[in-house]
Amino acid sequence: MFLINLQQTDPFFNLAVDEFLLKETNNDYFILGSNSRSVIIGKHQVAHKEINTKFISDNSIPVIRRISGGGTVYHDEGNINFSFITRSTKGKQVDFRKYTTPVIEFLARYGVRAQFEGKSDIRVNGMKISGNAEHVYRERVLHHGTILVNANLLFLKNSIMGNKSAYTTRGIDSNPAKVVNLRDLNVKNTETESFRNEFINFFTEKKENKTINLSDEEIIRISNLAKTKYYTWEWNYGYGPDYQFNTTFILNGEMVSVSMDVKGGIIESCRIRGSAKANLLADKFTGQKHMPDNIKAILAEENSFSDLDPFIFF
Repeated sequence: MFLINLQQTDPFFNLAVDEFLLKETNNDYFILGSNSRSVIIGKHQVAHKEINTKFISDNSIPVIRRISGGGTVYHDEGNINFSFITRSTKGKQVDFRKYTTPVIEFLARYGVRAQFEGKSDIRVNGMKISGNAEHVYRERVLHHGTILVNANLLFLKNSIMGNKSAYTTRGIDSNPAKVVNLRDLNVKNTETESFRNEFINFFTEKKENKTINLSDEEIIRISNLAKTKYYTWEWNYGYGPDYQFNTTFILNGEMVSVSMDVKGGIIESCRIRGSAKANLLADKFTGQKHMPDNIKAILAEENSFSDLDPFIFF
């Protein structure tokens, strides 16, 4: 197995690394890395349902869709990400215990008594320190997960506090869980670089494992994949499942109800009732991306709605 210790913290690039090595190579890999502040959603999720859109927008936090299923996770440089990419046998490809077991063994050596719980979590005393997801591609499988070392839990909480009740969809919901940093468990060393180095050392104890770097050609191809896919609105928001958004609010003393049908991230139809004035917005919203900047622009065009909070539509 080849071990790669990613030094860059660009989440768009690092997600592209997983997909590229899964689909364009035949080798087995163990990858470690960290991302700058970002929110990573599952392949089959509605982004706005899973995130706090206002907080994300106010803090310029990128939202990126990964190729694996599962729920939404918050990343920053206090969060360690690991990936296994291996050849697999049909019928035995999805196996969360197989890939979390060596992680739990490493944590035990590090002084953390963790265990696998639920469908895909690693927990300590019932509190989640690691979420995991998998993606099968032909005869290969990608398993990737996170470890909360010293992440900003306030940002984590505020970033993924979505307005779930406003959305109706067949998309996959996240399963909220109480989380904890290793730092808060009195672990001996929670400086992320030291933690990563010990993780690498744990895996390189086996002589068949070899540490390598990405080649220049691989970096170019991965960068191109990040640019054409992971940086795009079409993948991160447009790819998600269809949904209906419903909300109510008070406008000039009148109760207003809004219902939007969104497909491919585009508002296909919009119905606004309770105010003849507000109903004028329905046609303007139709055909627009369901994104804060698009809604803001429409409200700004109409002087009578310029003070209306655009985030009531998310």
